[in-house]
Amino acid sequence: MGFTSEELNTQHLHRATSKGKVLKRMIFIIIGAIFMGIGIEEFLVPNQILDGGIVGISIILSHLTDIKLGIFIFLLNIPFFYIGYKQIGKTFALSTLLGIGVLSLTTLLLHNVPVFTSDLLLATVFGGISLGIGVGIVIRYGGSLDGTEILAILLNKNLPFSVGEIIMFFNVFIFVTAGFVFGWDRAMYSIITYFIAFKTIDVVIQGLDESKSAWIISENHQFIGEAIIARLGRGVTYLKGEGAFTGDDKKVIFVVITRLEEAKLKTIVEELDPNAFLAVANISEVRGGRFKKKAIH
Repeated sequence: MGFTSEELNTQHLHRATSKGKVLKRMIFIIIGAIFMGIGIEEFLVPNQILDGGIVGISIILSHLTDIKLGIFIFLLNIPFFYIGYKQIGKTFALSTLLGIGVLSLTTLLLHNVPVFTSDLLLATVFGGISLGIGVGIVIRYGGSLDGTEILAILLNKNLPFSVGEIIMFFNVFIFVTAGFVFGWDRAMYSIITYFIAFKTIDVVIQGLDESKSAWIISENHQFIGEAIIARLGRGVTYLKGEGAFTGDDKKVIFVVITRLEEAKLKTIVEELDPNAFLAVANISEVRGGRFKKKAIH
C-alpha cells in the first residue's frame, strides 16, 4: 500500500513529537532524581535525618553496615521494577528504573562532597524541600523514586486503605525504627522533613497556581457568568441541569479558576445571589480549551 507525501510527513511529524516527549520525560526525571540525591546526601544523611520508604530503610542499613547508600537504594528497589513492569506498565517501570538509577548514582557521587549545613533545622527544612522538588518532578513526568509507592498502589486494590494511608503505615514503622537507631530527636526531625517534602510535592505537581473547578447553580446564572468573565477574565460554560426533587430545568455555570481567584469568585456569587449553590474542587491538571486568562478591561 502506498502513502501520499502528506501522509508520510504526518507520520514523520508524529514520530518526531513522540521522541521529543520521551526525551523531555527522561530529562526531567533525571533532574528530579538529582534534586532528591542532593537532598539526601547534602542535608539528610550527614545529619542522621531520614526520608521515608525504601530510601529510609536504605539509610538505616547503610548506617549499620557501612555499605554505600546508593547500592542499597538500587538493590532494594529491584523487585519493585519487576512488579511495576508486570502490574502497572512498561513506560512507568522504565521511567522508575531511570529515576532510581540516577538517584543511586547521585548519592554515590555526592557521598564525600562537603555538606551544605550541619544545622539540624536548616537540614530538615531544605532537605525536605529538595526531596519534595525531586519526587514531585519525577511523579509529574510518569515515574517513581521509591518502591513503596508501587507496592502501595498494588495493595490498595485489595485493602480498605488509600495509597497515601498505606505509605504512611510504612513510614511510621521506618521512623520508629529510626528512633531506636539514631535517637528520638532525629526521628522527630525526620517526620518534619517528610511533612515538608509532602507539601512541596503537591506544589510541584499542581503548580503554585493550583487550578480549581467551580459549579454554580443560580437563577441569576446569566449575571453571574457575565461578572466572572468581566471581573476574573475567565471563560464560563453553561450546562443544562434538572432538579431531582422539583424537576425544574436548571442552568449550571462551570468555570476553572486558580487558587488565588477562589475568594474573588465567592465574592461575586455572594453579591449577585446569596442563595446560589456553589461547589469548588481541586484539579490536578488543565489542558486545552481556553483556560488562559483573558485581559480584563
